[in-house]
Amino acid sequence: MKKRIVIALGGNALGDNLKEQMAAAKTTAGAIVDLAQEGHEIVVVHGNGPQVGMIETAFETAARADKHFPVLPMSVCVALSQGYIGYDLQNTIRLELDRRKMRQQVATIITQVEVDPGDMAFLNPTKPIGGFMTGEEAENLKSKGIPVMEDAGRGWRQVVASPAPVNIIEAETIKTMLAAGQIPIAAGGGGIPVVPMPDGQYRGVSAVIDKDFPAAKLAELVGADMLIILTAVEKVAVNFGKPDQRWLDTLTVSEAEQYIGEDQFAKGSMLPKIQAAIAFVKFSSERDAFGREPHAALITLLTKAREGIAGKTGTRIVM
Repeated sequence: MKKRIVIALGGNALGDNLKEQMAAAKTTAGAIVDLAQEGHEIVVVHGNGPQVGMIETAFETAARADKHFPVLPMSVCVALSQGYIGYDLQNTIRLELDRRKMRQQVATIITQVEVDPGDMAFLNPTKPIGGFMTGEEAENLKSKGIPVMEDAGRGWRQVVASPAPVNIIEAETIKTMLAAGQIPIAAGGGGIPVVPMPDGQYRGVSAVIDKDFPAAKLAELVGADMLIILTAVEKVAVNFGKPDQRWLDTLTVSEAEQYIGEDQFAKGSMLPKIQAAIAFVKFSSERDAFGREPHAALITLLTKAREGIAGKTGTRIVM
């Protein structure tokens, strides 16, 4: 059955640098077009962890070398990352569509995501950006007042605030593209974080939103049937990395919440994916007027997305 699907691409779908990104985008394009060829309506959301860090570092380095170069605010760095990643994704997806003689169009939407200026996340930065660093490098940043954290046992990274999304400003534009049979690439890097001003305009703030949460919010706003969060593992596991590790085929919202309470999912890694899946499933739990299947979220590998939709693999989060 044809579905409207929001796909959140994990870092493994983009690589860690420009060369890796261009190569990874080709594989990613094939998986996305596979779903489009089956008749599904697709919205693509992607992260920007390494990329936005590289952009920020590049401009900081330039500013130190020449005072005429500005140090860009994080919101602008996110906007740049949307264009830079979207450029590669839309070109490789279009090439794959052309190769299969499919007439669909694909385009990147520079997307703003509204956040609450009073969100407590601004008082406790937790979102990793940029590459991994050694403990010595981390201590050096700490001494300069730059927050860092250990990231899921993989090393140290710089962190910024990660507020929750309140609204997707360009949601109606994205829905219009879907209605026209096009593939939007939207809310890249979690979207440009903005807050409303008294004059009705939006102002960017220094933050990076975890892309899984805007993906869930966008799925809600465009009436998606399914949210697919693609990551580096085929299924979600409990007791991960331990002798009694267990892979999960299906996970109810209540079970997921219980496991969260037991600290089963790593912060900055699997935890936000599970939380975003819960948010979407809770919002979309009732059957619609056409009697279609209840909405679900799926967590799996990029290369297993089509099999996951068919119920053959991945972890499905349901009410």
